[in-house]
Amino acid sequence: MRIDLGDDEQPEIGLIALIDCIFFLLMYFMVATSFRHPDGEKPEKDMPIVLPTSQVSLDRATAAAAPLVIGVDAGGGLYIDRKEVSTQALHDLLKREAARDPARPVRIDGDQSTRYQDIVHVLELCQFEGLTHVSMHTR
Repeated sequence: MRIDLGDDEQPEIGLIALIDCIFFLLMYFMVATSFRHPDGEKPEKDMPIVLPTSQVSLDRATAAAAPLVIGVDAGGGLYIDRKEVSTQALHDLLKREAARDPARPVRIDGDQSTRYQDIVHVLELCQFEGLTHVSMHTR
């Protein structure tokens, strides 16, 4: 015996519900990824700063003396005017410079992989001789 269930209707897929689910997932992923930053990095913002310009230049006659440049390489080697010197020769040179002009500036050019102790040793030599205008050169 055959039971009549009425008109045979083809099943339909409810597109409205499917579109709602897709939009919900899309919004979820858009919000979730907008708050994530790469590890260790923060978004940089430009600072609204305009650096001032100078209309004055130094006259060579009134400018400070050129600094005494001491180089320290990665192995702790010392250089004056691109020539390698010993610690004793550097000490003698600093003693002469301090006697001649105690206010003479000293610039230390250290390699980026130089041990900190090597830089401190040069600083101690300068301080021992009374040279207090010491700066570090960076890029």
